[in-house]
Amino acid sequence: MAEFGFVTLSFDQVFWGESAGAPRNAMAPDFYSESFSAATDYLTTLDYVDNDNIAVLGICASGSFALNEAKVDSRFQAIATVSLTDMGAVARGQRDMMGTHVMMEQSSIERTLENSGKEVEYTSGTPEKIDENSDAFSKEFYDFYRTQRGAAATTTQPTLTSFVKLLNFYSLNDLDTISPRPLLFIAGENAISLGFSEDAYKAANEPKELYKVPNAGHVDLYDKTDLIPFDKLNDFFSKYLK
Repeated sequence: MAEFGFVTLSFDQVFWGESAGAPRNAMAPDFYSESFSAATDYLTTLDYVDNDNIAVLGICASGSFALNEAKVDSRFQAIATVSLTDMGAVARGQRDMMGTHVMMEQSSIERTLENSGKEVEYTSGTPEKIDENSDAFSKEFYDFYRTQRGAAATTTQPTLTSFVKLLNFYSLNDLDTISPRPLLFIAGENAISLGFSEDAYKAANEPKELYKVPNAGHVDLYDKTDLIPFDKLNDFFSKYLK
């Protein structure tokens, strides 16, 4: 987007990567959502930024955090997501598979143990190893986060005690309140996460658009520049940022 001429700010989420915050690898959807407003706060201090023409692009889980914050921060004049993933729904799906109270009990017990000095326990995230029996989700994310494609210092695994915070996160609720600000949902036609973009599109009011990228999966739109529809994003932001 910078190459198209936009002033562009990219950041690691609080508690992760090069951003500050403790405990590390904490899952905190409210803080993650707030990060987009904090980034906007910073942009408004720059003389060369037009405060009335600020947009947001959220990728994967950050798409859900960006949408969540857009419901309460009207400074976002246009909002786009790529490979949107509703992390609240993901967590609730895991809870239901484990049994209604299992995840909560594990987290609660772990908090007590860690408060008494136990080493921090991590959960979920991308597996460190896969084999022929691994599910499609694990294989796809392993191919990105556990190879040089997306290798980073972080393990993508949040703390066990904080993961339950996602159970109370409903990013796709009240999306209609974002209107009349425009929304663009981009997802691969073969993405395991496509349903999230489709659900968000249905929940939102006009102006809105759902664009499915041919022959693309979920993580393909992280880094495969021949598949990422940069022109589509450029057209969208150019249209709605006057």
